[in-house]
Amino acid sequence: MTAPLLVVQDLCRTYRSRGWMGRGFVTRAVDGVSFQVMPGETLGLVGESGSGKSTTGRLVMGLEEPDAGRVVFAGTDLTALSPAARKPFRRRMQIVFQDPYAALNPRMRVGDFVEEPLVVHGLGGGAAQRREEVAGLFRTVGLDPAFMRRFPHEFSGGQRQRIGIARAIALQPEFLVADEPITALDVSIQAQIVNLFQDLQERMGLALLFIAHDLSMVRYLCNRVAVMLKGRIVEAGPTEAVFNDARHPYTRALLSAVPIPDPLRERGRRRIVFDAGGYAFPPDAALREVGGGHLVLQGAST
Repeated sequence: MTAPLLVVQDLCRTYRSRGWMGRGFVTRAVDGVSFQVMPGETLGLVGESGSGKSTTGRLVMGLEEPDAGRVVFAGTDLTALSPAARKPFRRRMQIVFQDPYAALNPRMRVGDFVEEPLVVHGLGGGAAQRREEVAGLFRTVGLDPAFMRRFPHEFSGGQRQRIGIARAIALQPEFLVADEPITALDVSIQAQIVNLFQDLQERMGLALLFIAHDLSMVRYLCNRVAVMLKGRIVEAGPTEAVFNDARHPYTRALLSAVPIPDPLRERGRRRIVFDAGGYAFPPDAALREVGGGHLVLQGAST
């Protein structure tokens, strides 16, 4: 069997802050998260806002340091490496951020922005060769190379996200984190960006960690899905297994909130209510297999 490209083991991240009257607050944003991503696979990471999805993506990329746990990429434990030793791996792992407006430097021409990773890593040859490569990247993501001399404010949200994707694939990575890349876009543009990810995955053999709220898009794009609640994965497995036979009450509540494009069925459908704020994990809760790689967080007696 093919070895996993990415292995995340017991990843934890806690934030501490000081509030009103000196009171301290502790937030366990990521609490013992473990998963694997195979070469060429797309894993969808879903959950409500504040569940820890984006923090998990940032920890995987090394943009934040975990309090505990390991991130193993291609057999190498990245959490044990110094920042300098991680640099070669940054060529192989890239990220597309959620907000296409904030992700671009407003003072840089977009061609320079996409070219920057090539300069930093000493790739692409001379300046003329790099510009030609950047032009090819623009064509790959569906943009006219004539746009390379423009500034970010001259583009729409969908075009800016395409520019961010072009920068992310400039180093020809093996693994890509897409951190809610369609949330800030119109519905029609969302479909175009998802199709672009599919095309790039087929063309480059990318493995993808796709973080999203839109469960319909996750079902369309992802081979497997993991559902996060309060910093923990509560259910994971093949996409169709999770969608067709959800076992955790939180997963069922999320799926019941997905609208159905049929007015008659939608009108008579019952929403499942789940009190996430009042929910407490069983003390002995662990991910247990219920069949075919389908895992559910439950206590031993459940």
